[in-house]
Amino acid sequence: MNNSTVTKPFEWDSPTSLEELLNAVLEIKDFPDHLARALKGVKDPIRSISYREDGWTLTQLVHHLADAHLNAFVRTKHLVTADAKEIQPFNQDAWSNTPDAHLPFESSVVMLLGIHQRWSLLLLECLKKPADYLARTLWHPEYKRDISLSDFIRLYAWHGRHHLAQIEKITGSEGAD
Repeated sequence: MNNSTVTKPFEWDSPTSLEELLNAVLEIKDFPDHLARALKGVKDPIRSISYREDGWTLTQLVHHLADAHLNAFVRTKHLVTADAKEIQPFNQDAWSNTPDAHLPFESSVVMLLGIHQRWSLLLLECLKKPADYLARTLWHPEYKRDISLSDFIRLYAWHGRHHLAQIEKITGSEGAD
């Protein structure tokens, strides 16, 4: 996984081809493997290290990824089924301080494996009928914009890269892939 673009903020209005979306879906599919490699052999003291001052610890980052990507999978299902008009936001900072956010992160890694397997397969099926799915949107009250399935695909490929770079900084596994 190439993390050279991680420091760039996400570009909402970037035009994207079907091929680029396919590559983003493949990034989403492969993300848990990259994460597992970055976390391989991590010892207890490292789990409580933050990638920056006042940032989340390694453990909180991994749990955040499970929380955020679980929500993204559910939001994708809402987009595909058109059974909702608005995204239900979640307070990621509050979620990063719930009691489970300080427990060992292995359960979140396992969650990500399952979520990403189903999610990437769903996204691949949607890419087979781009006219039916890619322009569907949900209103995001925090961002105050409609977010399309195409946006979601790009956003969560970026989200994985973004946090993987932070994790690799903590674990010293930068460029391991």
